[in-house]
Amino acid sequence: MVGSSLLWERKRERTRQAVIDAAVDLFRRHGYEGTTVADIAAAAEIGTRTFFSYFASKEDVLFPENDARVAAVLAAIETRRPDERPVDILLRALREANGSGTELAGPTTLLRLRLARTVPAVRGKALQMQADASTAIARRLRAAFPDRLDAVRAAALVGAFLGAVTGALQVLLDEPGALDDPGRLQRRMREATESALRPWVTATGSG
Repeated sequence: MVGSSLLWERKRERTRQAVIDAAVDLFRRHGYEGTTVADIAAAAEIGTRTFFSYFASKEDVLFPENDARVAAVLAAIETRRPDERPVDILLRALREANGSGTELAGPTTLLRLRLARTVPAVRGKALQMQADASTAIARRLRAAFPDRLDAVRAAALVGAFLGAVTGALQVLLDEPGALDDPGRLQRRMREATESALRPWVTATGSG
């Protein structure tokens, strides 16, 4: 039973990745508006109904790791060390995400950021998911540090963190050959985020 379940999970993950790869390829070649869910399903060799068992909409395919990344930040909060401040936890979560092998600054991220500038549906989805992530992380952070953070400060810190990551990526991924050296790109993004959050690091009792 365990072996069968594992095989099923692996097959499901392969199919999910095939859908993502097919969508990214079609978006690049034909544009977002020029690609339908039926096109993506056909390219991934699945039916349209199967597509919707993996993703709720076409734009959702561009955010494949969002839930996992939010979960990673929440897990970092839960596994905090006694000496860690709220800002330390967020920056640690970013470092761990960079080293996890996920596509934090990969081709799908590059395509998503570019489409968000020109496609209202993608931009709306990005804003919605960032707002949802910010709310979830801020609530957990405030609960973990009730003596240091109220709701407003928690929201401000998390908003600054997510905004710094997104803003840095927007500029870095526009540079020629940005993806030629992923390690350098991620290092520059981390340094930029740390710089943006420096007031939280140095502020007495607030970071």
